[in-house]
Amino acid sequence: MSTQWVTRDFLLGDLSLQNGNVLRDARIRYQQRGDIGAAGTELVLLPTYYGGRCAGNRPLTEKGPLSNPRYTILIPALFGNGESTSPSNAPPSQRGDQWPGVSLYDAVRAQHLMLSELAGDYRLALVAGWSMGGMQSLQWGCLYPERVQRVAAWCASARCHPLNQQFLAGVSSALKADPRYRRGDVPRAGLRAFARVYASWAYAAPFWRRQLWRELGFGSREALLSWWEQDHLQQDAHDLLAVMDTWYSGDISDNPVFAGNYAAALRAIRAPTLIMPASTDMYFVPDDIALDAALMPDARYQLLETDWGHCGGGPGRSADAMQQILGALEVLLHDAA
Repeated sequence: MSTQWVTRDFLLGDLSLQNGNVLRDARIRYQQRGDIGAAGTELVLLPTYYGGRCAGNRPLTEKGPLSNPRYTILIPALFGNGESTSPSNAPPSQRGDQWPGVSLYDAVRAQHLMLSELAGDYRLALVAGWSMGGMQSLQWGCLYPERVQRVAAWCASARCHPLNQQFLAGVSSALKADPRYRRGDVPRAGLRAFARVYASWAYAAPFWRRQLWRELGFGSREALLSWWEQDHLQQDAHDLLAVMDTWYSGDISDNPVFAGNYAAALRAIRAPTLIMPASTDMYFVPDDIALDAALMPDARYQLLETDWGHCGGGPGRSADAMQQILGALEVLLHDAA
């Protein structure tokens, strides 16, 4: 039984999108640990988060229940993240601002097509994720309930609620205000501004007050903010905005299956589901998520107690938060066996 990670591309060809456009030569980059269909194994899907590459989810598998080799794990990258088809690597006619636009429904439907080819009549023991990874997991739960045995979503909601949308509009405006962006050049000032505004929301007030950036190895607040700038300067502006558009419009009911009936989409998530908002998250706020959880037939609402804000749920970032997340996943996998 293989316990090594391998990276592969799944080729979808031309993919029809929800908005009527076609994503040309679409592919999903994914990482895999274990052998699909091997005796005694179960399949787990861990969709990526905003700005995250496939490897960013691997800390979820290094300790806790998912470190068990009985789980064959696939990590599919979101369209637009720079690994799967994105504005930075699409065919020339769809690069940059010619990106055709991909919805949450499109992303999950494409992952289902991939799994159907790779694993046949598959069943997922768990689909789980942080932030946009959690949004995809909840979309999986209602679109393919017969395929999903358990769902987990932390620091995530079933749709992008109004405060969350205001945050996204603010950071995207900071990037687009750079004249270089409007000219089609690399918007270095815009990317720096994007990073700084993003960081101010990504962590909570107690994180800054208690100087918890020291736990990340930074000697000052400015050092952390500079790291965010340098990280974003290495990313493609159109990739960042493409995935942000998917996030902004994200709604598990906004598709032909549920036709905007949000309550019906939530009720369709029949699998045992862990809903875990962070106590200090400033855009996936607990009050919104509690209302979502109340409409799910078998949801367990558990608060992630953290001073790190949204970043508390990031794989491998806060040791205390990771312990809470992995412990909750252990209970979900055991109790819903």
